[in-house]
Amino acid sequence: MTNSVGPLLCGVRSVVLEALPSLFERRYDVRWKPDGSPVTEADIFLEARLTDWLGERLPGLQLIGEESFCEGVEPRSRDGWIAVLDPIDGTENFCSGLKEWGVALSLWRGAEHAGSLLMLPELGDWMATGEPIQRVRSRITGYSSSIHPAIVSGISEGGEARIFGCAVYNMFNVTRGALARFVNPKGARSWDLLAGLMLARENDCEILIDGHSYDGAFLEPDRRYRVDIRHRYDLHPGQGSFG
Repeated sequence: MTNSVGPLLCGVRSVVLEALPSLFERRYDVRWKPDGSPVTEADIFLEARLTDWLGERLPGLQLIGEESFCEGVEPRSRDGWIAVLDPIDGTENFCSGLKEWGVALSLWRGAEHAGSLLMLPELGDWMATGEPIQRVRSRITGYSSSIHPAIVSGISEGGEARIFGCAVYNMFNVTRGALARFVNPKGARSWDLLAGLMLARENDCEILIDGHSYDGAFLEPDRRYRVDIRHRYDLHPGQGSFG
C-alpha cells in the first residue's frame, strides 16, 4: 500500500460518517435508472462529496464512480491516480430503510493497487487495506440478488444460503469468514467489486473471476464480472468449529 493511502482511507471514513445526516435526509428521494434500479439523491450527493474531497488530495485523480460513469466514453490514461467508487452499494436496501448497504472505494496508481476500503456505515463496520480483521467461522453461502439459474440451483442443493442485496456486505463478510462463500454468477461492475476483491485477496480468500483465478488486476468499468469467493479457513486457524 502506498504510504500516504492509509491516512487517506481513514479520512474517507470520516467524510462518510460526517455525511450520514445529509444521506439520511436524501434517503427516500428516489429516481429510477433505465435498467429499473433505484438511485437516490444520497448516492449522487456522496459521490460528489468524495470526488471533491479525494480530488483535493490526489492531483490529477481520475474517479470512476457508479453514478458518474458514462458508457462508451473513452477512458483517460491509466497512468495516474484512479479511484473506483460505489458511494452507496445496495441502494435498494438503503432506500427501503434497511441498514445493509455499504460504501466501496479502491485506489490505484496506474496498474498498482494502493489501498481499498469497505464501509457498512449504519452497522458501524469497516475494513481497509493493511488493517487487522477479526475472523469468524460460518457454513453460509451468500448469493447476489440478481436472480440467476445458478443461484436457484445452489440454494436448492441445500445447506445454509442467504441473499442480502449488497455486494459490499457480502464481500466484507466472506473476507472475515462470516460467510464461507459469496457467489455472483450474473456479474457485477468494477465499482461493486474491486475494493472487496482486493481486501479478500489480501486476506487469503480463494477468488475466481469469470471462472479463473483472480490475480489482482484492475477491472475495467465497462463490463460485468462473475465472482466466486471462498474464505480459506485452513489458512486461518483458531476460528472455532461447529463440532
